[in-house]
Amino acid sequence: MLRYKSIHGSHLVLVMQQSTAGWSATEKALVKEVFQRAYKREIAALLHNVREQAKTLTQAEEVWQLHDFLSARRHEIDGKYDDRESSLIFAFATLLKDGLLSLDELEGLSADKIAKVSALSRM
Repeated sequence: MLRYKSIHGSHLVLVMQQSTAGWSATEKALVKEVFQRAYKREIAALLHNVREQAKTLTQAEEVWQLHDFLSARRHEIDGKYDDRESSLIFAFATLLKDGLLSLDELEGLSADKIAKVSALSRM
């Protein structure tokens, strides 16, 4: 459930309550499948980007810049695919916001989980 909580009078903060129901076996299987598809999409886009960048390398400095880019992307990608139950809603919202999955792919999750993902993806 999403709700707003007043803090210090005039500031509102969005508070997300964790679902007490947890994740069913069916939902857990869907999570694994959806994460795998999104990950493959992201890696395919990364590979395309790296191939394009590699074509234009002419100096050692450009190689080190590509290395730094890849190191940063690896850190970002590793963090994005956090499949701990407590992080799934946020992970799906990020993937949705990044265009790596669609709400339709989450069909099979409970309606409240889909609503949370959808709301967070618009923030």
